[in-house]
Amino acid sequence: MSNVELINKIALLPDNLKEEISKLIDSWLSENPSKNKRILGLAKGKIRLKDNFDDPIDDFKDYQ
Repeated sequence: MSNVELINKIALLPDNLKEEISKLIDSWLSENPSKNKRILGLAKGKIRLKDNFDDPIDDFKDYQ
């Protein structure tokens, strides 16, 4: 199940059940703090630097 599918299902619930689900999720997260850590490499391949990234910028010559 994707995150979007889960969110859509939760959106259909009445407010009192949404509150219960929120509390349940909070308790799960507090029991497993290691799952809250960042995942290394998640953005790998999504960020690209141009070949001239390290070249000096002409507009900053006065400051260098």
